[in-house]
Amino acid sequence: MVIKKRDQLTESDVTPEAIYQARRSFMKGGMVLGLSALLPSVAMAKPENNAGSFTQSVPNWLKQKILASRANTQPIKEALTPYNIATTYNNFYEFGYNKDDPSKNSGNFQPFPWKVEIAGEVNKPGHYDLDELLKNIDLEERIYRLRCVEAWSMVLPWIGFPLHKLLKRFEPTSRAKYVKFTSVYRPKQMPGQDSAFSTINWPYVEGLRMDEAMHPLTLIAVGLYGKNLLNQSGAPLRLVVPWKYGFKSAKSIVKIELVEQQPLNTWQQIAPNEYGFYANVNPHVDHPRWSQKEERRLPSGLFHPNIIPTRMFNGYEQVASLYKGMDLRKNF
Repeated sequence: MVIKKRDQLTESDVTPEAIYQARRSFMKGGMVLGLSALLPSVAMAKPENNAGSFTQSVPNWLKQKILASRANTQPIKEALTPYNIATTYNNFYEFGYNKDDPSKNSGNFQPFPWKVEIAGEVNKPGHYDLDELLKNIDLEERIYRLRCVEAWSMVLPWIGFPLHKLLKRFEPTSRAKYVKFTSVYRPKQMPGQDSAFSTINWPYVEGLRMDEAMHPLTLIAVGLYGKNLLNQSGAPLRLVVPWKYGFKSAKSIVKIELVEQQPLNTWQQIAPNEYGFYANVNPHVDHPRWSQKEERRLPSGLFHPNIIPTRMFNGYEQVASLYKGMDLRKNF
């Protein structure tokens, strides 16, 4: 594979190569010293042995598509989250409620083979194998900020494609106003779903308004750090909506349904006064139990809290027109 240099990135735009071993070319030099003064020592850790490798079960066709993905073309001026943190600090309650539970408890999950149902207000519904679903779709790298509603954040290099490319293929009807995403239900492989103490009505459900789903920033991810998604990251198929809080990014998707009425997403069911349908990152609207004005950018620690101001729409102001005239305090 030919590795191409990014002509839009400068020395201050990228993270050290030691953090990102995923077949992407980065500049080296004085930037390492500059970043080391800003980030905790964990960010300067030795390269992860498996950061650029694929898991054993990934099919060859997907591996080749990921290897052929187009490199990131969007300007980025923030250091990537170290691989070892991005893959061990996760919210994926199907595998447990602690941040390290998904990485520890997802080893038995089988993401291949995989089928996705396309249903609802489309002219071409059906059940599709993953390779059929991704047929004739080129992958690309997108480096996005991820802001959790819990007020921590990361910067991650996803591999995927704009969702609108998939939706258009199945010909939405004029009645399609929302897109509903349903995650997989496998209690034998996902101990969080099998727990008697779970308060979640499985499977996990999320939704977007149609114009949000069709926005070019909305991504379906199949890879991370130049390899396939790990189980704890939502393998093999997850939603990424960078201007919304992370819980909107449905993981391990098995059904995409276009519907006329706004779907009731999982966190609205659990706590409607805390988690709204839109979930746009908004520093002016606090969570009932904590402020959203600032966030803790990982890596962080006691002596390096790495607290930064939160930006409206997570810094993706180009989506503001989607909500023109809306009261974003009421429609949180």
